[in-house]
Amino acid sequence: MNSRKLNIRTENWSEEPFSISRSYEDNFDVVVVELEQDGVKGWGEGSPTEHYNESVQQTEALIEDFRKVLENGMSRQELQQAMPKGAARNAVDCALWDLEAKLAGKRVWELPQISKHLATDGKSEPGSVTTVYTLSLDTPEKMGEAAAKHARRPYLKIKLTGDGDLERLAAISENAPNSRLVVDANEGWTLEHYQRFVPELKSLGVEMIEQPFPADKDNILKTLERPLPVCADESCHDSGDLERLKGLYEFVNIKLDKTGGLTEALHLQAQAENMGFRTMVGCMSSTSLGIAPAFLIAQRAEIVDLDAPLYLYEDRASPIKYKVSKVFPPSAELWG
Repeated sequence: MNSRKLNIRTENWSEEPFSISRSYEDNFDVVVVELEQDGVKGWGEGSPTEHYNESVQQTEALIEDFRKVLENGMSRQELQQAMPKGAARNAVDCALWDLEAKLAGKRVWELPQISKHLATDGKSEPGSVTTVYTLSLDTPEKMGEAAAKHARRPYLKIKLTGDGDLERLAAISENAPNSRLVVDANEGWTLEHYQRFVPELKSLGVEMIEQPFPADKDNILKTLERPLPVCADESCHDSGDLERLKGLYEFVNIKLDKTGGLTEALHLQAQAENMGFRTMVGCMSSTSLGIAPAFLIAQRAEIVDLDAPLYLYEDRASPIKYKVSKVFPPSAELWG
């Protein structure tokens, strides 16, 4: 195999102001990896997450540590064993998938490992999917106004935090009566919040609760009634977490920046399904380049949360196409 050339860079992107239970942001950094071989370039994007002790500097340094073996032909399988899960491996893994597809002259879903996962012959383009649209955490009044603005969207995801959440949901339900609702507390609830809120959620139209408790305190779910399915986000990074999550959660949220790329995300989704979990696919703040590989996981996911580019002021050239909340496959010019 001919040698490769590795390029690493950091980019900053501006987005609409967005709040969750533990943070606020109006811009974010991504680390982009480019791998060039035989005049062909593959690329991928990772979004370092401070909550997982990641920074741009740490992510770039980790990838740089692997420069020699990557340029000498390290495979995706070897990468899984050598580099820890997280944003760095995600950027590299997705660049390797893109490079492999382009060198083969195929779309990525035509490659055997992907077409097998999608249970297709690989010749047909994946179908469009419907994403949730996430409402940023705010006062009940402002979240109600945001819900009215997005009431035509079929699925809304509501960021919550604890006190005042029932008032937030009441305002949203009133202003977007035809939208399906899921809620995400981002580890922000206490036991008292859960016990007080959950009996009311169904009447407000909520269908699923995402990560109500901190990841290191979620064993409490074993003792609680779960009239609505509960989804593990911060508690589930890769397939190694699944055994512990049995009996705690009904869903797992698959994010490529947590799994460390598409390779492990495919494995996690298959393993989760085999163990009886329902799957959701999500994303960190990212451009269309970060969403493109996750679109393949969305083909089998019951809930799709791939809305990050909708908040960007500008996106990649040849971005993912959205029509209201419908998401279409990435173009070859973007990725895969």
